[in-house]
Amino acid sequence: MVLHVNTDEEFQSRQRQVWACLESVMDPELDESVTELNFVTNADVDAHNRVHIGFRLPTYWCAANFSFLMADDMRRAVKALDWVEGVEVVLGEHMYADKINAGLSKGLSFQETFGEEADGDLDSLRHTFLVKAFQRRQGALLTHLLAAGHAHETLVAMTIGALASLPLDAAGAKLVSRYLERRDVVGAFRRDAVAFITPEGAKLTSESLTSYVSSLRRVGVNAEFNSALCRGLLAVRFDLETPLKSQPRVASAPSAV
Repeated sequence: MVLHVNTDEEFQSRQRQVWACLESVMDPELDESVTELNFVTNADVDAHNRVHIGFRLPTYWCAANFSFLMADDMRRAVKALDWVEGVEVVLGEHMYADKINAGLSKGLSFQETFGEEADGDLDSLRHTFLVKAFQRRQGALLTHLLAAGHAHETLVAMTIGALASLPLDAAGAKLVSRYLERRDVVGAFRRDAVAFITPEGAKLTSESLTSYVSSLRRVGVNAEFNSALCRGLLAVRFDLETPLKSQPRVASAPSAV
């Protein structure tokens, strides 16, 4: 049998892949990356290609379902890497940390972990916040396009394909990309489908577009306020001045071939 020891370069590469996966995980309420929010404290790969993730939250009493949802999303995102043999996600300094961590380590669902204490299921909660993320992203994009001079009549009739092909500046292109990531939450995602619809799947009209965008802005303002609050609370609880370091460990034991 030939033994293979992963090199430091290989571990560094795999750890970068892990962080890239975590960047795609969003706080369900704020629609911001858990890494950008400084929630993730470490993400290490061991000698057996198991990933160990630690994370924290702004307050000791953040809702259990939100906390479990983020942990579950982190686990799912990283587990999708084909070389990962296992994922451990550990929540620190939280009133439900012991229960959540025990459930995660056993691969239990939120309902199985909390039993009668569980309030609803994670899939419903996830969908609720995906819809809010859709609204926030749609509002930001429509505001940008209207400011750029696009007519109401053009926007309400625009297809997904036409939106994806619009010649835009870097800021506009990023808004389109983020919006299209959530477009399928509320309706069929096809190039010939209408790009801008309501959360209920209804078409927009040129006459109602202004008031509709105003209502979306209120969703965005609320999310921005919550984001600022969470960042402030996190800064009070933890040292955010010292950069987080998550160093891959060079294998101390050989991995099987």
